[in-house]
Amino acid sequence: MSADQKYTPAGVEAKWQQQWEAQKTFKVTEDPSRKKYYLLEMFPYPSGRIHMGHVRNYSIGDVVGRFKRMRGFNVLHPMGWDAFGMPAENAAIKNSCHPAAWTYENMAYMRDQLKQMGLSYDWDRELATCDVSYYRWEQKLFLEMYKRGIAYKKQSFVNWCPSCETVLANEQVEDGGCWRCDTEVVQKELEQWFFKITDYAEELLDFTNKLPGWPERVLVMQRNWIGKSTGCEIDFALDGRDGAIRVFTTRPDTLFGATFMSLAPEHPMALELTAPERRAEVEAFIDKVKKTDRIARTSDDQEKEGVFTGSYCINPTNGRKMPVYLANFVLVEYGTGAVMAVPTHDQRDFEFAKKYDLPLVVVIQPEGETLDPATMTAAYTEVGTMVNSAQFDGQKSDAAKDSIATWMEGQGKGKKTVNFRLRDWGVSRQRYWGSPIPIIYCDCCGVVPVPDKDLPVVLPRDVHFTGEGGSPLATLESFTKVDCPLCGKPARRETDTMDTFVESSWYFLRYCCPDFEDGMLDKARAQYWMSVDQYIGGIEHAVLHLLYARFFTKVMRDLGYVDVDEPFTNLLTQGMVIKDGAKMSKSKGNVVDPDALIKRYGADTARLFSLFAAPPEKDLDWNEQGVDGCYRFLNRVWKLVHEQLEAVAAAPALDPSALSDEERTLRRAVHKTLKKVTEDIDERFHFNTAIAAVMELMNTLQGARLNTPQAAAVMKEALELVVIMLAPFVPHITEELWQLLGHTTPLSATTWPAWDSEAVLDEELLVVVQVNGKLRSKLSVAVGIDEEAIKQLALADDKVKVFTDGLQIRKVIYVPGKLVNIVVG
Repeated sequence: MSADQKYTPAGVEAKWQQQWEAQKTFKVTEDPSRKKYYLLEMFPYPSGRIHMGHVRNYSIGDVVGRFKRMRGFNVLHPMGWDAFGMPAENAAIKNSCHPAAWTYENMAYMRDQLKQMGLSYDWDRELATCDVSYYRWEQKLFLEMYKRGIAYKKQSFVNWCPSCETVLANEQVEDGGCWRCDTEVVQKELEQWFFKITDYAEELLDFTNKLPGWPERVLVMQRNWIGKSTGCEIDFALDGRDGAIRVFTTRPDTLFGATFMSLAPEHPMALELTAPERRAEVEAFIDKVKKTDRIARTSDDQEKEGVFTGSYCINPTNGRKMPVYLANFVLVEYGTGAVMAVPTHDQRDFEFAKKYDLPLVVVIQPEGETLDPATMTAAYTEVGTMVNSAQFDGQKSDAAKDSIATWMEGQGKGKKTVNFRLRDWGVSRQRYWGSPIPIIYCDCCGVVPVPDKDLPVVLPRDVHFTGEGGSPLATLESFTKVDCPLCGKPARRETDTMDTFVESSWYFLRYCCPDFEDGMLDKARAQYWMSVDQYIGGIEHAVLHLLYARFFTKVMRDLGYVDVDEPFTNLLTQGMVIKDGAKMSKSKGNVVDPDALIKRYGADTARLFSLFAAPPEKDLDWNEQGVDGCYRFLNRVWKLVHEQLEAVAAAPALDPSALSDEERTLRRAVHKTLKKVTEDIDERFHFNTAIAAVMELMNTLQGARLNTPQAAAVMKEALELVVIMLAPFVPHITEELWQLLGHTTPLSATTWPAWDSEAVLDEELLVVVQVNGKLRSKLSVAVGIDEEAIKQLALADDKVKVFTDGLQIRKVIYVPGKLVNIVVG
């Protein structure tokens, strides 16, 4: 290869990145005459450096964006920063700097890294959630939600991270630890702000059946998290005192078999029902359970533990006196936080009853068998016949569910109802680096919303971080002291900030109009772009970010900001990047630095490997040899184009009718590849097989001979199509080669070509004839012949005649362009 043919990624990539930026190649505006395509990858937290997961995620999105643009779509492909959060505060404490300085420096560095990848973002739409120009509208939305009762404050047990000194949502507790720092989470009672996501539980659940473009496992995870169940609320009167314990049960058919009551240790009545002589034991149990992993508490293999309160309640069906226990497997946020225990027909209750020697009463007998509580080794949980249940004896238990629920309603002791596992979203965070909650507290007027004219409530920068005492906002008098907007008397600001998941719940809407200053959204522009056509991100956000984003979209629809019901039409959850058998992480010491990779091989090679090594939805195993192989492949493309430049420059116009058999075969391979690549990108996102098809075509082209002018014309078309097919994957080298091939219009503005439907047809089809499962004949027929004619040709074949006398053709298996398999007999 001569010096001028040598591929130097750094120079080529810098050239095109500068040109794209200078010409604002990927800037987009609304155009009603064109079909829009809104493409979005989940925006990153500005941690300081991109990692290989980012490279893969954003490369996947960039392929889609560039391809759709070449297909004529008006593509919105923005980028921004999920910039609030605890890591910035932790870094500020560690490095004696301000969270804002740390965050903005990281954004600048990561922005340069992303630009070095050649990603087709409209950088004019860039936003950062920590900018007051962004969170000011979030505060306005909070106040609108407050006026509608969607935002409210209440006393509640919350998940508390002692290390981060803040509240966590249920979804932010992972294996009993803080999702950010892994510190063991405990329960703490605080007054907190909540969003009433439960008002939308039914709709959120219903629409999981209206999202065909989402992975089923994500939808299942959301359905399970929402957790709809139909059952009955029943009151168990307290023995010897006023009041009752309310339970929700999906098994009213087992009500006659309830022998004790289980309360969550956090239940508001737990200590109220505790007898004085049992208080020390009960309080010790509560403290122990508060430090236990909440997920483990409900797992099947967790040991069931409890403590007797000293109080009793009454079974409303039969007057049985039932002891009230606290149990570690009951959670206060599920149902009512109280469970009627039926040990013969619930395995957890069975294990608990056996441990604490509590009574067992069978109320459902299986068909053809008689259960004896004294000999039972496990609970019976299937359908059976009712026994020991008064007037309901003899009924099938599944039918008795409704009968008993109806009877309880008639007695005024119960009510049929629907319950959801989903609980309201606690959004208060006792941290500094977040959006201030726009509320003022006045001793005279109570809770007072900040007036619209006084928005935004700007997060002050003049704070000092010591790592002690929680949020510095609480002690910053210049922030906390304020006059009441209603009475003018001294008042105080709310010092909690919003959960950072609030920002990421609507950022995709703000991308539609980030420069709009008259409100949260420009509805006309949002209406043009929404919903997001393709969203790309990790499965770890299935019930955290994605559920909140769906909720916010519905709230904003009801407030008149948007007309869409759902934010994301299609969702792709990409796999992780694995090295040495584990996900890349600093703690495991298996991180590959994208900067070093790009410096050595170029961004195109990094992109190509991350797209070629595995389908997008699967985990990618890091392979250094694979990276080197991708680099060598790009050099092969570069070399072939240079080697053929002189020949293809002199090539005449292509005339398909004048091609030799060899030339026609070569052109067929080219257009078959174009067809496959187009379908693999457009319909399936099978980028790895699309790249493999181009690699296979390159092998064919490198072995081709140019003996005629038309052969040169075929090669010219082939090289141009190879460059186009690779353009979404490796945009820098292909732009350079496209220009080298004599084109003045850049690839980014070139229309994706259609394959020649005539060229992709094979000359002949192979017809395989089977009789009673045995191969009897093979025929070759011309392309274009119809199925009935193929049958007649097969039956006219001498070999087939011998074996098919009196038999019928059972089926014809037709693989277009390849073979026909005729099954006889």
